[in-house]
Amino acid sequence: MLAEHTLVTGEVVLRELRRVLRRKLKLPLQTVDAIERLLREHEVTPKPPAPAAVAVRDPDDKWILASALAAKVDVLVAGDRDLLDLAARGPLRIVTPRGFWNLVREEDPDKHGLALLEIVTSPSTKQQCSA
Repeated sequence: MLAEHTLVTGEVVLRELRRVLRRKLKLPLQTVDAIERLLREHEVTPKPPAPAAVAVRDPDDKWILASALAAKVDVLVAGDRDLLDLAARGPLRIVTPRGFWNLVREEDPDKHGLALLEIVTSPSTKQQCSA
């Protein structure tokens, strides 16, 4: 089921991920490099020319949305509360990692989709994103 999907992440997400893993979580550089290499084995969308024109509390989330829209993903997988709050009014489908898992389990096996991974960057949020 998951193999039928394309994992997409963005340069914006990777840059933030490196920062959070090093500064907030204090992971060793080798571990951070290994995580980035793993993600770069999949599709990485370049930084878009402009942030999304959506009203959100955190300006960084505008870049996450712009990356997802530029990559033409079917779903944005996020643990970020601000992004999840946009789900009802956002320009694309936004779900939690568990929500994505439920979608994958319920979907038509002949359908293929693209999912953009947005790494949870809040140390108070314990969800881990994966697709």
